[in-house]
Amino acid sequence: MTSTPGPRDINPIQVGLLGIGTVGSGTFEVLRRNGAEIRRRAGRDIRIATVADLDTARARRIVGDAAAVVGDARAVIADPAIDIVIELIGGTGVARSLVLEAIAAGKHVVTANKALLAIHGTEIFAAARARGVMVAFEAAVAGGIPIIKALREGLTANRIDWIVGIVNGTTNFILSEMRAKGLDFGVALAEAQRLGYAEADPTFDIQGIDAAHKATLMSAIAFGIPVQFARAHVEGIAELHAADIAYAEQLGYRIKLLAITKRRDDLAHGPGGAGGIELRVHPTLVPSKRLIANVEGAMNAVMVQADAVGTTLYYGKGAGAEPTASAVIADLVDITRLHTADPDHRVPHLAFQPGAMHDTPILPIEQVVTSFYLRLQVADQAGVLARVTGILAEHEISIDALLQRPSQHPSAEGADRTDVIILTHDTVEGRMTSAIARMQALETVLAPIVRIRKEELS
Repeated sequence: MTSTPGPRDINPIQVGLLGIGTVGSGTFEVLRRNGAEIRRRAGRDIRIATVADLDTARARRIVGDAAAVVGDARAVIADPAIDIVIELIGGTGVARSLVLEAIAAGKHVVTANKALLAIHGTEIFAAARARGVMVAFEAAVAGGIPIIKALREGLTANRIDWIVGIVNGTTNFILSEMRAKGLDFGVALAEAQRLGYAEADPTFDIQGIDAAHKATLMSAIAFGIPVQFARAHVEGIAELHAADIAYAEQLGYRIKLLAITKRRDDLAHGPGGAGGIELRVHPTLVPSKRLIANVEGAMNAVMVQADAVGTTLYYGKGAGAEPTASAVIADLVDITRLHTADPDHRVPHLAFQPGAMHDTPILPIEQVVTSFYLRLQVADQAGVLARVTGILAEHEISIDALLQRPSQHPSAEGADRTDVIILTHDTVEGRMTSAIARMQALETVLAPIVRIRKEELS
């Protein structure tokens, strides 16, 4: 039995695509291949009517006769027939102008541009609310993993406590190679570039900036706060040593670049502790038994801890043409379903109603509470360990585990050196910073102390 098309089934929703690179071409292909299935879910056809790309010849080769091709993105925005604009140009300059112009023209917007929203999201979402249009951005975080929808809708009954994610496939691939093959960072990066997992200029990935953009968006949705990328603490993986990855493994941990955001409501951690939101990206020791510690290669995963549902884990491909296209098209379907809905009855951009957002402070890194991995290269002399542990005790930092190994970097003079590896219990970061300064000043500490944060995720 077939159904009779209703009035809203007659005309396709008309989409303008700005940029037909990797994700744009994937979006075009998935829509073409799965169009009938998508129509059954959306209630009407979704059609890319016009593509704007500076390389018009390449764009025409991809779309053939299925869509018009123009070289000027503003021509798409000015077209009154276009209902939705997909922004896949990237960056925060031209893309910001085009998104705001599309909103002003009454177009809904779908974007995969995490940097744009992490930096200018407050402005963009406010403009969209004022104009009564939607800005959808599932593809901006973790590619094909539907983490934005899970946070905004699936977990809406919950009070979210924390989110921890591997949200950059390039860095996860590099760390996987370093652990599995004992490679130094530079060698693993070169391998990632050779295989196409890392860009020729991998700066945004290896410095943690890409992951911080995504963490900023997840934090805003989870806790009902404005997007505040400038307040995130960001560290990358370029300074990691193969020795620390090996030592972590011996202690039952793996090192991952994690995007972390937590709600802190009390002062239970003593002097220096404070209420607010932690927002940070850095290399982190994770117990090997945790599922997220076993996410390898270029895959992504996000853990969410909430009061009603407990811990949930979302795993999948965080990049690539069709995985990201899957998220773009999911946004197109959502907008198509809600195209004629009263704007006040749509899911808010950041999950919370605009008037219910809170300006809860993002805590500076000195007030973050976590545990630590420390590696000290020390002279192999009596009393050295007692002085180190004494300094930690003076700063009220308790030791969870301690390991001593012959140094992997002996001195040219042949002096005996030992690597001392210490795992601590939770403490306030500022307290640890002060303790490290004291330990570093000891004559028997012979190299810069390595500090890596640790999360048990229990």
